Amino acid sequence: MLTKLKTLLGLVTTQTPRDELAKDIVISPKPEHVAVIMDGNGRWANAKGLSRIAGHKRGVDSVKSLIKGCIQHDIRYLSIFAFSSENWTRPRAEVDALMDLLINALETQTRKLNENGIRLQLLGDLSKFNEQIQTLAASALEQTSHNNKLILNVAINYGGRWDITQACQRLAERVASGEIQSSDITEQALTNELSTSDMPDPDLYIRTSGEYRISNFLLWQAAYSEFYFTDVLWPDFDEAAFTDALLKYMRRDRRFGNAIDAVTNKATEEVDNESQAATKHA
Repeated sequence: MLTKLKTLLGLVTTQTPRDELAKDIVISPKPEHVAVIMDGNGRWANAKGLSRIAGHKRGVDSVKSLIKGCIQHDIRYLSIFAFSSENWTRPRAEVDALMDLLINALETQTRKLNENGIRLQLLGDLSKFNEQIQTLAASALEQTSHNNKLILNVAINYGGRWDITQACQRLAERVASGEIQSSDITEQALTNELSTSDMPDPDLYIRTSGEYRISNFLLWQAAYSEFYFTDVLWPDFDEAAFTDALLKYMRRDRRFGNAIDAVTNKATEEVDNESQAATKHA
């Protein structure tokens, strides 16, 4: 086990593929919910003399590896940022290609999601998508609604500020109707109105490609997430890269605002005894 761990971290050399080693690593404690900003498709493609669209197509394989990794490590929730509300401003050809990829995924992957016990959930405003996408999305959501091995949240036409705004509007409507009072609007009340209301907040928040920002993804929910930034471009983010992130997470000290005294009880007693002795002989 120790040798495999050293190999995965690059401390020793072996001929065993990194992905094979990643399968044998036991993650504890492990995150219940992982959120991922999948960045770097365009740069990966351009570096290889390919179009950005080719990078997006290759990035689909990394999504599959990520899902596989979550199942292997028994992680219950996975949220991925597939298309932000700001992405509509990208070149028309790229947006059209992303829509085609979305249609293809909804048409071809629903059966595989069912086979693996994965429930699909879509976060975001779907009203801006064409009728074909909305119909396919509704069908995929219905077909996978009974699954519970992994909850896969795909954020499309999503923005964290939009999510919070929608939640505030719904609470305001409830106040206006007399259902609740303004004093009833608490952090938990707002959380209950978010698109992720039925799941825990992300424990681990990953962004690839060397960028150090969260780009309007799960803003409220990320309040106490552990952030992991990597230079790896998304198409190169394989199962071993995901395991690297999980290993880093294992070493994090999650206190949620609490503090733990580094001085042991024994050391504290010794300090108290010395203080009492000094006082007695003063």
